[in-house]
Amino acid sequence: MTDLPFRSATTLAADIKAKRIGCRELLELYLERIARFNPRINAVIVLDTEVARRRADAADAALAKGESWGPLHGVPMTVKESYDVVGLPTTRGLTHLRDRRAERNALSVERLLGAGAVIFGKTNVPVRLADWQSYNPIYGTTNNPWDVTRTPGGSSGGSAAALAAGLTGLEAGSDIGSSIRNPAHYCGVYGHKPTYGVVSPKGCTMPGIVATGDISVIGPMARSSTDLALALDIMAGPDEIDGAGWTLALPAPRRERLADYKVALMLDDPNSEVDRSVQDQLQKLGDFLAKRGARVSDRARPDIDTARAHATYIDLLRAATSGQQSDEQFAAALATAHALPKDDQSYFARLTRANTMAHRDWLAANEQRHRMRLKWAEFFKEYDLFLCPVAASAAPPHDQQGERWERMITVNGKRVPTTDQLFWAGYTCAFFLPATAAPTGEIEGLPVGVQITGPQYGDRSCLHFAALLEREYRAFVPPPGYA
Repeated sequence: MTDLPFRSATTLAADIKAKRIGCRELLELYLERIARFNPRINAVIVLDTEVARRRADAADAALAKGESWGPLHGVPMTVKESYDVVGLPTTRGLTHLRDRRAERNALSVERLLGAGAVIFGKTNVPVRLADWQSYNPIYGTTNNPWDVTRTPGGSSGGSAAALAAGLTGLEAGSDIGSSIRNPAHYCGVYGHKPTYGVVSPKGCTMPGIVATGDISVIGPMARSSTDLALALDIMAGPDEIDGAGWTLALPAPRRERLADYKVALMLDDPNSEVDRSVQDQLQKLGDFLAKRGARVSDRARPDIDTARAHATYIDLLRAATSGQQSDEQFAAALATAHALPKDDQSYFARLTRANTMAHRDWLAANEQRHRMRLKWAEFFKEYDLFLCPVAASAAPPHDQQGERWERMITVNGKRVPTTDQLFWAGYTCAFFLPATAAPTGEIEGLPVGVQITGPQYGDRSCLHFAALLEREYRAFVPPPGYA
């Protein structure tokens, strides 16, 4: 059986229910592991020890009386720093928010607590949740447990690192640019980016912001696909206002066995070249699926020009985050945009134009998005799922020099901009689709995963397929050195 700290949250909940371990005992185990291993990786950056101990004691007392708080009764867990938890800081790595303390819980935090979880801390993020690394001037740098010289990903990098190192039972992250999927891939854990709008982001937005942002979602991260499914059930659904008029009813998985699924497999794209080693891992998975009887096509694609899809995503992504600019920053960006050559299609040029685009231009980009969304819907009438890379490589070394679009990674022996990989983030999430990141193997001692995308509201099919792979192909494997 898996060593206790690396067990799934579902298994831990069963252990607690069967009284094989106490709630306080399990909490203390994770706190001891944080004291021992967290200095290496700096994943858990805020602890709420006394509140958690009181809640764990209460959970033990309730269990002794035959009471159940829910499916996560007594399971210790952490959440991404951007989730509001009463009394704890929510800074997003911004120094001017260093002293901010949440006055109420995020809605998902309330739902996880309502399911019995013991939330005992928070995990690290990059500044403004805007990087595929996780470092900031308040909490410092988070390292990848598989190799501390490398990034754990971002922006939910602390979440993935804590899970991989066995420092927590369950996690909750967010994703607008692969911020759940990318860290799961880099750290060898599971993450689910839900269909847009399925999980209310209330309490997970920038301070003072109450509107739901475009593209951005929140969702679960775990060491098991079963945990993702459970946590999604807990977190999903409308808030109290929307809930007066609608309820969520996600469809059941489309198929039962791997052999029943019809999937498309995409290994590479000109917009973001994928390292041959990652392609080989995904091809192995495709070969395995074919041997299991699944119908696998390496040519089937939605009727979408990938370059147009990528350009539309960058426009919408950068427009979605443009409100974070001050008036001075906006004025400077507008001047820069006007001075750019019209034929400049670099990432910086696209970013700058999108940060300052007119509403008329945004409407045009949104129209393009919805035309492509309909193309995806047509595609999923014939294919159950779409499999592709999460990122272009395994976790790269730390690189905190310069701007994000100036940094480079090595792909197939060449140095390429790290921002190229946003293609694999946006090809699915710009169009509201759900995607599950699941581990598939290792490359030179580093984990890699697959991105499992389904039709809009097809979350359960993505998660079910990931569960079948977990059972029949590859499950979570702890990094060495954290026993």
